[in-house]
Amino acid sequence: MKIFVAGATGAIGRPLIAQLLANGHNVVALTRSSEKAETLAQQGMESAIADVFDPDSIKAAITQAQPEVVIEQLTAYPKTYTRESMRAAAAFNTRIRLEGGANVLAAAQAAGVRRYLRQSIAFWAVPGSGLADEETPLAFDGSPAVAADARVVIELERRLLEAPDLEGIILRYGFFYGSGTWFAPDGDVANQVRQQQFPIVGNGEGVWSWLHIEDAAIATVSAAERGNPGIYLIADNQPLKVREWLPVYARWLNAAPPPQVSVEDALQSGGADAIYYGTQMRGVSNAKARRELNFQPRSLEWLVKSAAHANESRKEDKR
Repeated sequence: MKIFVAGATGAIGRPLIAQLLANGHNVVALTRSSEKAETLAQQGMESAIADVFDPDSIKAAITQAQPEVVIEQLTAYPKTYTRESMRAAAAFNTRIRLEGGANVLAAAQAAGVRRYLRQSIAFWAVPGSGLADEETPLAFDGSPAVAADARVVIELERRLLEAPDLEGIILRYGFFYGSGTWFAPDGDVANQVRQQQFPIVGNGEGVWSWLHIEDAAIATVSAAERGNPGIYLIADNQPLKVREWLPVYARWLNAAPPPQVSVEDALQSGGADAIYYGTQMRGVSNAKARRELNFQPRSLEWLVKSAAHANESRKEDKR
């Protein structure tokens, strides 16, 4: 298939492009600069130079490309995962998703694109017992920032799912880890953990759903090829509480055990977001993706290595 990718140079865009090409698809990647277009050409794909904030240029690009599928991965997250950096990036991130995304969607409709996939977020389900599924509403209370972001996500999803004559697919991804992410060994969260700046909040009951960046690409390609219109939760098979994954992650990084802080102290230093992610966040079920997309995510990297190390230690003890 001919597939147009908006957001081809981001953390997920790079492995996504590689997976699309490996599956034999004809890829057209959107970029704003001729320099990046040359880099994309060296990787074996066409490029389209356009600005997502210019409706005419993005319409011309998609019309000229004539893709069967558009995959939209437009985001503008900062390289650092801190309260301050996330706040600073929020306005532009919202703009590129709402305004830029609207322009790409309108251009795809005008060009007669058959199928449209867009990135969304799995970890803002309303807090509650058990794992959230595709029918679970997104959070609107607790953290004002989460509520605001959830409203943006709901609007983006609504636009696509209600678009006429278009097979709209929403991919709600879990927390990315792997190369180029905050949780990579050289990523910002890893550095915070080494510096004792990423604590367990309260009882550490917040449940995180993880997703390797390459598994995100594999699932996205599968959805482009055979997914049904609607929403998919894309995460691994083992949602984990913060108190379960964070100490193992610290050991994997050869860091000291993470500190533990009270909810009151976390509220002062990190705000309501820290409370939500640390104590209230709900894990998600990937059952639909496994069933319909044959999604087979890998186990969380630092848990696998921790288990392997424990096995080796037991073998040494027996010798």
